[in-house]
Amino acid sequence: MQKIATYLDQDHRRCDDQYTLAESDVILRHWDAAGASFAAFLGMFNRHLDKEERVLFPRLDHALGNGYGPTVVMRAEHRQMRDMLATMQAAITERDCASFFDQADMLRILMRQHNLKEEGILYPQADFVLAKQADAVVASMEQLDHAVAEGSAA
Repeated sequence: MQKIATYLDQDHRRCDDQYTLAESDVILRHWDAAGASFAAFLGMFNRHLDKEERVLFPRLDHALGNGYGPTVVMRAEHRQMRDMLATMQAAITERDCASFFDQADMLRILMRQHNLKEEGILYPQADFVLAKQADAVVASMEQLDHAVAEGSAA
């Protein structure tokens, strides 16, 4: 049986690694590379959020018997991060390093706190509450990756 926490923790690390590449390109002012690497990061990051919002959160809410639990806070933070990332993407387009890093500094703090809550509380709770469904949950999340891969190959 696969653990939901392990799968999503690994997804966090892949997103972090891609973000680091994008940030390095911005630091070096390699704007074309920064645009490409940041776009790749956004794709990965948005897929990660989709895995949580479309697969994990609804099942967790159902298992917990409400839609007002910890997933409400996570969804709100996702919206905040999406807004910040849109500003950062615009900064890359405008080749504005200062604007990019103004947002990046705030994003780093929010993302660190967010990931700690997910990795320390939410994902272990999901592993416990959804133990019998864990393989199906992970398989559903992997289907989102495959759908994107198939769409980009077409």
